[in-house]
Amino acid sequence: MPSVLLMIPINTRRWSFRMTREGVLEFMNQNLATRILASLVIGLALGSAIQLFASPDGFLQTYLVSGLFHAGGSIFVGMIKLLVVPLIFISIVNAVCNLEDVGQFGRLGFKTFGLYLVNTVVAIAAAIGLAMLVQPGIGANLGLADESLTLSRTSLPNLLDMVIAVVPTNPVQAFAEGNILQILFMAIVTGIAVKKLENHETHSVSNAFALANSVMMKLITMVMSMAPLGVLFLTAKLGATLDAGSIVSVMTYVLTALAVMVVWLFVFYPLAVGITTGISPLQFIRQTREQMMFSLSTASSNATIPVTFRTLTEKLGVSEKVAGFSVPLGATMNMSGAAIYMVVATIFVANAYGVELGSTALFTLGFTAFLLAIATGGIPGGAVVTTGVLLHTLGLPAEALGIIIATDRILDAACTVTNVVGDTAVSTIVAKSEGQISDVVIENNEKTSGEVQYS
Repeated sequence: MPSVLLMIPINTRRWSFRMTREGVLEFMNQNLATRILASLVIGLALGSAIQLFASPDGFLQTYLVSGLFHAGGSIFVGMIKLLVVPLIFISIVNAVCNLEDVGQFGRLGFKTFGLYLVNTVVAIAAAIGLAMLVQPGIGANLGLADESLTLSRTSLPNLLDMVIAVVPTNPVQAFAEGNILQILFMAIVTGIAVKKLENHETHSVSNAFALANSVMMKLITMVMSMAPLGVLFLTAKLGATLDAGSIVSVMTYVLTALAVMVVWLFVFYPLAVGITTGISPLQFIRQTREQMMFSLSTASSNATIPVTFRTLTEKLGVSEKVAGFSVPLGATMNMSGAAIYMVVATIFVANAYGVELGSTALFTLGFTAFLLAIATGGIPGGAVVTTGVLLHTLGLPAEALGIIIATDRILDAACTVTNVVGDTAVSTIVAKSEGQISDVVIENNEKTSGEVQYS
């Protein structure tokens, strides 16, 4: 194929490059995070301008925000969600098939599950500590006693019922409803069954799932090429509809929750990965920025699964068999961001209504938030709904949900970023402990050509 001459401006200087078409695609792929960030900023600026200067019932709000932006963003998120269920099932089966023995799966599962739980517990402790120090909500006047607000759940998730519900009675229903835990169970059992087949049968079926996994990766690449446009639509609609006035009155609460999440994203996770894997904290932040931008715009852990998988395998050198197992599990139960959200919101409500939380109440708050964080992924409405359950459990006014809902759009996005980057951090640590992370990534975080060697 003939080469193509290109003039590409980089750092305001004109450099001449002779690049093949494959080189152009590689250049565009490497700058995807930058283009997503640019789209996010432009979208927010455009949406904010429309909200400030356009009529609420005018042409721009009706046909551009509620029309083009809404439709374009919904279609893009729909395309991502379309990939989630088949990606989870195929990648898990493929990961189990690639294990050298079934015993390795038990060790991998124990490490991943354990680190996800530890991450959530530490996040809850940090959130309680900072919130009790800052005391968000002291002196606040919510004025939101809305009797129409009701809790969609009034009881804690029962651990035994959660375990029983993991085994699906109707596999078709599990796939149709996107029940991640049940899909995980079916995928693991299917992978183990494939491993127990006769050698020639195992080889054929394993190859079929490996091929299907390659197809899913290609689909992810195709959809992600449209990410800058999708993010532009999503953030433009957000900027055009966000009620900034309701946020100002409770800025202390918002900033406290954001502070804990920022520390988790830019200090806790990078340091944990740096200490355990040798990847520098700055490199980890740089390699996850595309994932951060995407999850910030979609505010959906499940929708970000393909991007998380891509970040791990293509940017951090984690093997597909580790990423294929840990990413879907993390999207289901690794909810450190949701735990921070719920804890800070509950302490804010207690302070705003003059309710003192003693040591017993704080322990109940932490334990309940831990249970709810694990269950958050399967509850429609996400962390704001489980926050309502937490308020009810501690006997706090349910009408305070009004202010929580009013600020949910900002905190839910930050919460999602914290969740998904946590999935990446835990997966990277587990991969290093299993010898399934690229040597070259540890040394200089550059993707090698040819076959990847693992340490």
